[in-house]
Amino acid sequence: MTFRLSILSLALLAGATYSAGAQQFSDDKVKIGILNDQSGVYADFGGKWSYEAARMAVEDFGGKVKDMPIEVVTADHQNKPDIASNIARQWYDTEQVDAIMELTTSSVALAVQGISAEKKKIDIVTGAASSDLTGKACSPYGFHWAYDTHSLAVGTGGALVGQGGDTWYFLTADYAFGYSLEEQTSNFVKSKGGTVVGAVRHPLATTDYSSFLLQAQSSGAKVIGLANAGLDTANSIKQAAEFGIVAGGQRLAALLFTLAEVHGLGLEAAQGLTLTEGFYWDRDDQSREWAKRFMERTGRMPNMIQAGTYSAVTQYLKAIDKAGTDETEAVAKNLHEMPVEDVFARGGKVGANGRMIYDMYLMEVKKPSESTQPWDYYKVLATIPGDEAYIKPEESGCPLVK
Repeated sequence: MTFRLSILSLALLAGATYSAGAQQFSDDKVKIGILNDQSGVYADFGGKWSYEAARMAVEDFGGKVKDMPIEVVTADHQNKPDIASNIARQWYDTEQVDAIMELTTSSVALAVQGISAEKKKIDIVTGAASSDLTGKACSPYGFHWAYDTHSLAVGTGGALVGQGGDTWYFLTADYAFGYSLEEQTSNFVKSKGGTVVGAVRHPLATTDYSSFLLQAQSSGAKVIGLANAGLDTANSIKQAAEFGIVAGGQRLAALLFTLAEVHGLGLEAAQGLTLTEGFYWDRDDQSREWAKRFMERTGRMPNMIQAGTYSAVTQYLKAIDKAGTDETEAVAKNLHEMPVEDVFARGGKVGANGRMIYDMYLMEVKKPSESTQPWDYYKVLATIPGDEAYIKPEESGCPLVK
């Protein structure tokens, strides 16, 4: 009798343990949403390539975490905060999505981060730039991974002022990202002894930059800062060439320009541009090996947005594995505490405001004669230590940081 009761007790205990373990994972799976622009001005910047990077991360992790399957879904927010907000709410409320990542376009990222905070869900931004995400709009569950406006200002802005580009005029995308990039680069230029002589704002995804470029040209500024991104930057550069702006002695500063846009523009048009990225595929053996696998899947080399998405998904899964649950508070705690060491970031760390701090790279686009193979586009001019590239958490304006 005692033996039978002992067997029954063990069976009940095992069942209770299994039930408790199962309850550690919502819906018996981990579900990640990649939400970004897949059809508009930033489609190459992140787009479906970021989704592929996320899938690679899941596959490299083994497809499961703590024996729970991992699923990745994706959607196109069309650079519209209202569409992104509707998708995020649907994903969280009815489709069991545990975390949303990528979030190209700052206005979108800020909106979705607000919803994620409300729902107590994790978001990790790799595609948007505004440093407000880890500043006044920070969240205990929000993380900013690949770059931000401050790191771009320190990299490209600092380099050009140091080379004599001490008067600036800005061509700025008319939304949150553009304002933030213009403001932070302006502040950095002024701190180095430079002067900002003016600025003009253009609509997102416009096609005719002629009036804006003529204003910039007539300003006489040594540097025209392009506080835009994606096709906006590429089209600005193309049309600037038609007006002979660079030939006339002014320099163009592509404040957010990545490998994807250089490839689209071509070395003939992009040569000599100075830019800042947080990843380059040809950095070392590890980055080359990973990029080769990415290339085999996509037909292109990754930029910092796509590599950053791989890193963000990987780190999220590591945090779940360490916590033994996908419960938000436990995972967020691990994301704040765990070092980031992967193909994307070496010696990375996450600040109390959610900003992942790691080294950035100042690049110059090669001349066609200097390129020795496909996608061989950059010369690395300098490494910018993470603690210099990013705002200190205690100075970020994040109300969570004491």
